[in-house]
Amino acid sequence: MNKKLFKTASLIGGGFVIGAVLVLFVFSSLGTNLLADGPNIGANKPPVVVSETVKALNDAYVNVSNAVIPTVVTVSVVVENKDAGKMNEQFKDFFKFFGHPFGDEDSPELRKSEGSGSGVIISEDGYIVTNNHVVENATEITVTTNDKKEHKAKLIGRDPLTDLAVIKIEGSGFPVAHFGDIDNVKIGEMVIAVGNPLGLNSTVTSGIVSAIGRGGLALGNDQSGYSVENFIQTDAAINPGNSGGGLYNLEGSLIGINSAIATRTGTYIGYGFAIPIDLVKAVIMDLIDDGKINRGYIGVRIKTVDEVEAKSSGLDKVEGAMVHEVMKGQAAEKAGIEIGDIILEINGKPVTSSNELQSQIVLHRAGDIVNLTIWRDGKKINKSVKLLARDEDKDKEETVAGEEPKKEEGTNKPISFDKLGFSIAPLTSDVKKNNDVSKGVLVTKVDRYSKAAERGLAPNGVIVKADRKDVSTPEQLKKIIDSKKPGDAILLQLKYPDASRIVALEIPD
Repeated sequence: MNKKLFKTASLIGGGFVIGAVLVLFVFSSLGTNLLADGPNIGANKPPVVVSETVKALNDAYVNVSNAVIPTVVTVSVVVENKDAGKMNEQFKDFFKFFGHPFGDEDSPELRKSEGSGSGVIISEDGYIVTNNHVVENATEITVTTNDKKEHKAKLIGRDPLTDLAVIKIEGSGFPVAHFGDIDNVKIGEMVIAVGNPLGLNSTVTSGIVSAIGRGGLALGNDQSGYSVENFIQTDAAINPGNSGGGLYNLEGSLIGINSAIATRTGTYIGYGFAIPIDLVKAVIMDLIDDGKINRGYIGVRIKTVDEVEAKSSGLDKVEGAMVHEVMKGQAAEKAGIEIGDIILEINGKPVTSSNELQSQIVLHRAGDIVNLTIWRDGKKINKSVKLLARDEDKDKEETVAGEEPKKEEGTNKPISFDKLGFSIAPLTSDVKKNNDVSKGVLVTKVDRYSKAAERGLAPNGVIVKADRKDVSTPEQLKKIIDSKKPGDAILLQLKYPDASRIVALEIPD
């Protein structure tokens, strides 16, 4: 019986083996044809052979991204909404009848909102730099590091003027950003921006340094209009949530803190701006050491020199920052700096714009001495200025009464300068009082689209000097202008009720 079963099993097993062999044979012989009948998906090889140079550049982006991502964190904040109660009051009767759509109208949650930004770790023990506007008015701050861990953070200090702030989390051994050298940053240099735009953590975008020393964005102006701006401009995509993130070069060095985007939509449209690392270092050291800023101030209002101003001042080339106003009792006045001076250098470094000079000044603390090279009356002079602390709440200084100007020979009637496009008249007692002057001539009219209007001349200002010479009557100013030939320039110093101003006009044909 066992032998029969064995033989039967052997026959069945042998049949399976033979069948399997036949199946494999058939499929092996037909397999090529079967595959040939299906779609041919994908090319056999890449269409482009990448050069070693391109591979090296690609590797550089990969390496720097992987190296710096751990130094960038997400900063989440809870902000109390002070207007929530006003909204509830407006709809009080409606909510009373129908009920509040979000529950109890007195609930604290209704008075709170959430936001987020980015930050960069600057010390192994948890100090982080971010933007002031990210943490301003925050009641709670939470930091999420790249390893997905959440940390409660405390505010160390804020500086609204530069839009910087320092926060701290507890712990040790955090990855730290390496600070670059702003003097080595070049236009056209390749950079990456790292942050958390639109809630997308650890986002890396790339671009170049589009410009250096950008100003005039009015991002951090205080109530007096004072601001410190000297941004790095980049075309690396920066969106909401990138604020406080890092701008890095291909060595992985931090060269700026992302702060703003140039847009009317609230999202990226081509350019972003980062606070340069030298200014970042100066501010964060003050905040960490003292919890507040101890920057020095020179006490002037300045403007970048343009071609007409350079010509009217006798400069061979367009350079420097012109002093438009000297604040009483401040460092500049004590050092003998005058309205109309052109600051060419600070501590031996050329000044190419007003915001560059301002950003150099704020790198110093109150009590520091800076050396200025100034252009005045056709020659260079040197001034040492001991910087003072700025008192934003300083009382308005008393007006110093002056003597009535002596009558000049000639007429003292209104005069119009038609080619330049403005008119002047003698001063009245009210104008003298309102503009805090004792002599000069009043600008009564500025023609729209005129040369004077283009250069920034506005009505109701008092011209007190022309080419650094005192002006007391309309006729006196007319003589100075008439002495010019077409193509020459004249420098006018004006006093308005709220500020001083300098306007340079080129004499038309």
